[in-house]
Amino acid sequence: MKTKILTLLILPLLVWVNLSIWNYLNYPLKMQSWDKVMKGITYSPMRRDFDPGNSSPPTQVQIEDDLKLLAGKVHAVRTYSALEGLEFVPELAEKYDLNVTMGAWIDADLDKNRREIDSLIELSNQNSPTIVRLLVGNEVLLRKDIAPDQLIAYIREVKARTWRPVSTSETWDMWLAHPELAEEVDFIALHILPYWEGLSIDAAVDYVFYRFNAMREAFPNKPIIITEVGWPSDGQPFKNATASLANQAQFLRQFLNRATEQKITYYIIEAFDQPWKVELEGSAGAYWGIFNADRELKFPMKGDVTPMPDWQAWATGAAVLSIFLMALFLFSRHRRLKLPGKIFFGIVANLAASVILWSAAVAAQQYQTGVSLVFWTLLLLMQAMAVVILLTESMEIAEVLWHRKGKRTFKPLQPPAGFTFPKVSVHLPIHNEPPEMVRETLEALARVDYPNLEVLVLDNNTKDPAVWEPVQKDCERLGGVFKFFHLENWPGFKAGAINFGLEQTASDADIIAVIDSDYIISPDWLKSMVPYFEDEKVGFVQSPQDYRDRGLSTFKSMCYWEYAGFFNIGMVQRNEYNAIIQHGTMTMIRKSALLEVGRWGEWCICEDSELGLRLYEAGYDSVYCKDSFGQGLMPDTFSGYMTQRFRWVYGAMQIIKHHWRQFLPGKQSTLTTAQRYYFIAGWLPWFSDALALLLTIASLIMTTLLVADPLRSELPVNALLLPTIGLFCFKIFRTLWLYKARVNCSTLQSLGAALSGLSLTHTVAKGTLQGLFTSGKPFMRTPKLEKQGPFIAGLATIWQELLLLTLLGLAIYSMSSIDHFDNLSGRLWVAVLSVQTVPYIATFLTLLFSIAPNYYPGSETQAIKGPQDKELL
Repeated sequence: MKTKILTLLILPLLVWVNLSIWNYLNYPLKMQSWDKVMKGITYSPMRRDFDPGNSSPPTQVQIEDDLKLLAGKVHAVRTYSALEGLEFVPELAEKYDLNVTMGAWIDADLDKNRREIDSLIELSNQNSPTIVRLLVGNEVLLRKDIAPDQLIAYIREVKARTWRPVSTSETWDMWLAHPELAEEVDFIALHILPYWEGLSIDAAVDYVFYRFNAMREAFPNKPIIITEVGWPSDGQPFKNATASLANQAQFLRQFLNRATEQKITYYIIEAFDQPWKVELEGSAGAYWGIFNADRELKFPMKGDVTPMPDWQAWATGAAVLSIFLMALFLFSRHRRLKLPGKIFFGIVANLAASVILWSAAVAAQQYQTGVSLVFWTLLLLMQAMAVVILLTESMEIAEVLWHRKGKRTFKPLQPPAGFTFPKVSVHLPIHNEPPEMVRETLEALARVDYPNLEVLVLDNNTKDPAVWEPVQKDCERLGGVFKFFHLENWPGFKAGAINFGLEQTASDADIIAVIDSDYIISPDWLKSMVPYFEDEKVGFVQSPQDYRDRGLSTFKSMCYWEYAGFFNIGMVQRNEYNAIIQHGTMTMIRKSALLEVGRWGEWCICEDSELGLRLYEAGYDSVYCKDSFGQGLMPDTFSGYMTQRFRWVYGAMQIIKHHWRQFLPGKQSTLTTAQRYYFIAGWLPWFSDALALLLTIASLIMTTLLVADPLRSELPVNALLLPTIGLFCFKIFRTLWLYKARVNCSTLQSLGAALSGLSLTHTVAKGTLQGLFTSGKPFMRTPKLEKQGPFIAGLATIWQELLLLTLLGLAIYSMSSIDHFDNLSGRLWVAVLSVQTVPYIATFLTLLFSIAPNYYPGSETQAIKGPQDKELL
């Protein structure tokens, strides 16, 4: 009761801390206020959905609404065109007491240029009192649309046909590069945009005035008007310039106050956001307005400025999501979790909820196109999947470290006096195995201390008589309980062979035991574990896989400890909830239960795990004793290691597709809630690797687009930080922490296990994706006593990993060499790419460890251990 009260007090406290972090990150920023009327602002009347290729120009009513909104806030507006509705601006501006700097758009379309020039002259000659100056073109020379001589000709024509001051609007460097242009104009119309020059916000305003004063010195006889100056509120960073609402507010307030003090004439760019400019200027081009595209003021000109004005709504959403996640994981099922575990999980749940809601908030504040909406949707779905993986792995940490002592801890049993030993039929399936290895297995079986036993050796489709006949002779030599069967052209792979064995099993046998052909079992295995079948609810009893060859090489030691994590952490915890994975060696099954659920599944290449699930579905319990009773051989080559893992993963995907209804909540499932959870949670890390592969491919595609077009490509750093850097770092942290708590190995051995596990990331990803979208993969045997190939053959085995590693390296180099990305976002993107290289580097390193004995024989440390060297995993 005390723990429940503390839980109900502390978890809400975590939510409050989470909200406090949101509040801190969005605490109103104090900055210089502006309480006067602006001199001028640039004006484009296009709405949010405007498309230059398909949309009609804004109506006169819409333009009037805009000017009415600007009235009282600015003295003047500047237009970029004299056509497409903007010819109404002078008349409407007079109505709202606004002056106008009227512009004509000039580009490479000479016919349209003529219409612009004629309209500009006509409007100027109407004696409108609102027009104060004229601009012939905007950044024409910067874009190189026409030659300087042609632009000068246009300027001369307008000057000749009107009495108003005439100029053209260019960036400061274009004016300095074309002093002949300054001779033709009545004033210098100047663009100073420190964002596009990659300056930090702290240096931006000083830079504007530095450039302005430099232009005064360069053109002392010309009036100078700043016709574009401003800062975007969102979009991609450009070098050291960061686009944000707070930075826009800081820039404008500082500039407006200084410009007023120095009596400078200026036009802020711009009145309203123009989402259509994304195609021209990149994402930042959409966010230069002091109003958004819906004509809402982005921030006040007086008082404090909140970085994310609607943060409270998003923070509330994060709080609700975190409460839901904590309730789902902590209160519905994990009632035996100690308070520190609940606090740990609560912290992770709150952080995960906030990260995904923060990313959603970033997306919601941006103007989305159809393509970008799909892009963000996919990224947020990937984030959601990353969150699910993060939460399940966090729960695993919490349960391992802070789980209340359970009732399902099984130890080897000592049969009582007078115990009736049920008959056990040991099935030993073999296929093309080295006969000398199988001989060791048979001799170990001959030493088993059990009074009621038979051993069926099932040779499945071995073609060469020189391989299977020695095994037959060994069985004949050992005699008694040993029976040998050679199957030619037998279907169903391993499952088919042991189903055949089931038909040959003695009718009085109650228990089927299965071991692999390389296992040397302990004499006391059956006596120690068979008594658990006294409980009629027990369907199968499982002991861990263990290995006797870890001392042969560094590679095998790494593999050994990687396997050990599953048997000492995952299986132990799953056993608490009667949800272990049955694996096809060191397992015993009640024969009646096996027949009841339909024998071994020959359609699945992981027939053992699939059978275990069917036994659970039929209502049977399991027993897992983590004591080691048998030791086999690990794959000798990295190729064999990869093939084995691919088979496990592909088979799991087959099981998911075949049994998916059992994992849905509701009455259609006969599994318990805990069993559904642990099977799904056990598969999620494999889906995580598949997600990592998809994200790597997406990152390479994105980097290609970024390098090809840095300005107009989106850099989705926020959305990818959690699924890449965050999830990767957390998984490494989780592995080392859990190994320290549950696996009896050194830190160096834990790191070796982590390296070998990472080296299989691509293999697992392929197995997951192929298993989901294909069917019918044949059974893939893991070779034993396989000869190690040369280095080149090893490289050929991992060619896909090496290709992705090379592409990622090129992507990192390309991003690092482009000045546009010399900023925090660019460096974070390089960090994302760098993290994505780690599994592929791990693959290459593990390959080197696996082939090292070929080139450095001294790396073989000791002989293979025999059964007398049995040790606990």
